Amino acid sequence: MRIALIAHDEKKPEMMEFAAHHEVTLREFELVATGTTGKRLMEVTDLDVERKESGPLGGDLMLGGEVAAGECEAVIFLRDVLDAQPHEPDISALLRICDVHDVPLATNLASAEYVLEGLRTDLD
Repeated sequence: MRIALIAHDEKKPEMMEFAAHHEVTLREFELVATGTTGKRLMEVTDLDVERKESGPLGGDLMLGGEVAAGECEAVIFLRDVLDAQPHEPDISALLRICDVHDVPLATNLASAEYVLEGLRTDLD
């Protein structure tokens, strides 16, 4: 199973904490991320993360392509709803493609916990 990980700049610290806290569980999955998020994840954990382009360069669209191709079972996109910067990925296209293909998309830590637990249950 493959999980895509994306975080707006202000949410990257939360993504790092989430990944560090769930590192053992996340090792059970193939991980793919936008460029900067993936780089930071590999710096703070021992997780193997396939990196796509950074969000502003289309990494979020590349991940959406994986969802459309049936190559990604879930997306965790920690987004900054209050102060997202213009260069950061927009969730609308990714949300649409996840809805079309019935792929869960978590947008905050609480929903990320549930998605990860659900995927882990599927593995068992």
